[in-house]
Amino acid sequence: MRIVVTGSLAYDYIMNFPGYFKDHILPEKVHMLTVSFLVDSMKRMRGGVAGNIAYSLALLGERPLVVATAGTDFGEYRDWLERSGVDASGVVQIPDEFTASCFINTDLANNQIVAFYTGAMAHAKNLSLKKLGLGPDDLVVISPTDPIAIERYAAECRELKVPYVFDPGKQTPRLEKGQILSGLQGAAVLIGNDYEFAMMAEKTGKSEADLKAAVPIAVVTRGAQGSTLYADYAKRGEAGALQVPIAPLPSVVDPTGAGDAYLAGLVFGLARRLPHLVAGRVAAVAAAYAIEHRGCQEHRYTPAEFARRYSQAFGPCPELDAITRAAA
Repeated sequence: MRIVVTGSLAYDYIMNFPGYFKDHILPEKVHMLTVSFLVDSMKRMRGGVAGNIAYSLALLGERPLVVATAGTDFGEYRDWLERSGVDASGVVQIPDEFTASCFINTDLANNQIVAFYTGAMAHAKNLSLKKLGLGPDDLVVISPTDPIAIERYAAECRELKVPYVFDPGKQTPRLEKGQILSGLQGAAVLIGNDYEFAMMAEKTGKSEADLKAAVPIAVVTRGAQGSTLYADYAKRGEAGALQVPIAPLPSVVDPTGAGDAYLAGLVFGLARRLPHLVAGRVAAVAAAYAIEHRGCQEHRYTPAEFARRYSQAFGPCPELDAITRAAA
C-alpha cells in the first residue's frame, strides 16, 4: 500500500514579546492602529499539516509521498523530509513564491497576534493525483490546503477508486457546503475535532449523526478527553463507538501539531489493517510524542520504542509488535 499525503507545507515563525500587548494598545485609537512589538526571540520551525503527518508516518516506518506546493525557500525543508524517511518528490516548488508561512507573536499572557501568508499553497489546486499510478490498494490523506485543491483531490480519488481520509481540519470555516459534501462522498474515513464536526454540520445542514453515517469510519477527537471512533455508524450508531483515552503524558509542552500526529498514527494503524481500537490507541501514542515537544516535527522515536510505549500505555499488542519487529 502506498500512502499519499496532501495538504499544506509551511514555516512557522514563533516570536515571544516580553510584555503585554494590552499595555501598548489604546482602545480609543484602534480605528487607526499602528503598533510595533520588539520581540526578544524568534525561531523558524517546519510545519504545515502535510509535512507534520508525513513526518510522524515516517517515524512509524512508512515512506509516505507528500503531494503539495512549496516556495523557492523549501530546499532545507525538502532535505529534512527526505532524511526523515518521507518521499518529497511530489512537492512542486513554485517560482517567485515563498512557502506558506505563519507568523505568531505571543506575549506574557499567552495572547497571540498571528499572520498567515498562503504563498505557494495557493497553487496546490493545480496539482493532480492522476499520474501517480494509484489504485484501490493505496490510501490518500486529504488534509487542509487550498479549498479548490481539497475538492479536486477528493474527486480524483473517487475517479481512480482510491480510498481516502477526509480531514478538512482548520480549513472547515473556508469550505463551502458543496466542498464538504464532495469530500464526504466516497471517503473511507472522516476525521475532525468536536468543534469541526459541529461546524461541518452547520455548513451542510446535516446532523453530526448524518456526517458519521456517511462514511465507513468516523473519528472525533476531543483533546484531553481522548477520541471516539465510529465504524459502520449507519448500522451500529452510538452503540458501536470505540472510546480511546489519551496516552499518559509526563509533561505537556506544546499541543500544536498533536492532531496531525494523531492522524498519522491512525492512518498507520488502518493501513496496516490493525483493529480499529488498536489504530485509535496508536494514534493517541503518536499524539503524545508531539505534545511533549515544542514544534510539530521535533519529536523522534524508533518503531520499537513506539511499541514499548504503546504497551506501557495500553498493554501488550502482538499485532503492533510484529509490525515493529519487521521494521527493525
